[in-house]
Amino acid sequence: MLRILAISEDLKTLPINLVEELDCPGISWYWLDFCDPDERETIVLEEYFHFHHLSIEDAVFSLNRPKMDYYDQYIFLIINALNQETLDPEEISLFIGKHYIVSYHKKPLPEMEEAWNKVVKNQKGWENGPAFAAHQIMDKVVDRFFPAVSQIEDYLTDLEDRSEKQFIRKLIDEVFLVRRKLLKLRRLVNSMRDLLYRIINSERLESLQNHKMYFSDIYDHLLKLSDMIESSRDMTADMRDSYLSINTNRMNTHMVVLTVITTIFIPLTFIVGIYGMNFKYMPELEWKYGYFMILSIMLVLGIGMYLWFKRKGWFDSF
Repeated sequence: MLRILAISEDLKTLPINLVEELDCPGISWYWLDFCDPDERETIVLEEYFHFHHLSIEDAVFSLNRPKMDYYDQYIFLIINALNQETLDPEEISLFIGKHYIVSYHKKPLPEMEEAWNKVVKNQKGWENGPAFAAHQIMDKVVDRFFPAVSQIEDYLTDLEDRSEKQFIRKLIDEVFLVRRKLLKLRRLVNSMRDLLYRIINSERLESLQNHKMYFSDIYDHLLKLSDMIESSRDMTADMRDSYLSINTNRMNTHMVVLTVITTIFIPLTFIVGIYGMNFKYMPELEWKYGYFMILSIMLVLGIGMYLWFKRKGWFDSF
């Protein structure tokens, strides 16, 4: 799908629906948006705009990190929107010239819809030209990072409240799942932050010079997002270390119990082993009270060892 927003020199919208009509006089600037374009529409990038083939390849083929390339008549940007369900990046390519902005994305994105509606309705921003549209696109893209980060923060708070009611192993699995999500978000946010830093500090972006203050605001939002993500990662690290310490302490307690039981039964097993031998001439075997005497010795020995371990403090951690 291809849609066009054309602004006249007297800051009014023009009823233009075809790319060929963009050559008509009286147009101040225009925004051409490619949403899920087919091959015929994609050819417009080369045949009508004559964009460099490298920038067209980057726009058509995905898996690119946010970047900015300078060309003679335009600048080329790739920004990453956030898929709220998978936390994977959704690429948006921007070709920004002096009198136009061309956006290219392979699927409908709510960020682009919000930006398009904001640009259409905000007539005061039309005088800023393509920079106004570029700012709105990046602003809406960055704004949609906040719900995902805030949702993870709320989930961590709830996870911490549930730590006493769930098994440690399950809690640790959930913590590592959250850390994987935070790693995805950190990569996206940091790459977008580096791109915005280049934009606001570049001296070659003549079309965006008067709009740098607005891009600086987006950069501040990305810094805040980065701090929120790092704070959540620190929280997950603390929770992980705490859970592992609790798990280790519980394991040590179980080992103490097993060790005590084993230690008490070692001498008892020794005694039983001796009198379980099938020797004919064992003096105690013919004694009338031998059986009861051995049981008494074993009972006294077991109780005595239990009291000795208790005195040594082996049971204090139970």
